[in-house]
Amino acid sequence: MAEHKVIGIDLGATNVRGAVVDGPNLGNILSSRIHSDGSVEEVLQDIYGIVDQLMDKDISSIGIGVPSVVDIAKGIVYDVTYIPSWKEVHLRKLMEARYGVPVHVNNDANCFALGELYFGKGRETESFIGLTLGTGLGAGIIIHRKLYPGSNCGAGEFGMAEYLDHCYEYYASGQFFQNVHHIDGEKVYKMAVEGDAYARSLYAEMGMHLGKAMRLIMYTYDPSLVIMGGSVRHAYPYFSEAMWAEIDKFAFTQSQEKIRIEISELENSGILGAAGLHYDAGRK
Repeated sequence: MAEHKVIGIDLGATNVRGAVVDGPNLGNILSSRIHSDGSVEEVLQDIYGIVDQLMDKDISSIGIGVPSVVDIAKGIVYDVTYIPSWKEVHLRKLMEARYGVPVHVNNDANCFALGELYFGKGRETESFIGLTLGTGLGAGIIIHRKLYPGSNCGAGEFGMAEYLDHCYEYYASGQFFQNVHHIDGEKVYKMAVEGDAYARSLYAEMGMHLGKAMRLIMYTYDPSLVIMGGSVRHAYPYFSEAMWAEIDKFAFTQSQEKIRIEISELENSGILGAAGLHYDAGRK
């Protein structure tokens, strides 16, 4: 990986975070709350406020990860989660006009996978799935060390596949606790850490559903490695046994025996992955 100074921007539901990534080095992280209910221009100004502080003459490009569907070729973002005004924003065009460097835009799950490819547990692996397990269930797909986003940036949306009376995301993510048992997920996690048997039984139930989602991923992409990110990954000890019990039912023994699941150790995968868009754009 050639060293370039790249700005990585992670746009979330309530905050925008950014830093300069220089090869393996992550600079000081800047963070600011965004006007989630504000106009398109107000949210843009929130992003500009971070980038303006990070920009200098040595910056090669800017990468931005957003929680939305993206027209990657044109850098247009659509229907950004938790930002109602962002129905269709020509983000790349606006950013390139302001800063005069190439801008790469992609969704946050794809950025997570790129963060693991260039800076995390995917560095030594040719192909893998970066699974984001938080309030939703999504994934970025790496094939031959290149991001595969699909024709419309929709590849890896395993959580939206139909399952039971809803979809996998309804049962196999942090939504599960509120959706099924009407209890706050953060509360369940605190109870589980303290050894509460009921809370741990809920994680086992969620793990069962997640294991079935994992089988779908295995039948679809036959990965040798799945790297799990997102906030729910911290509860892995409480749902792993139930999850693996379902994975062990996979029909193809060779795949079942060889698959590895690793837990991400990156604390700033959104920023690093957004910067990774620069490196991915240079790969053919």
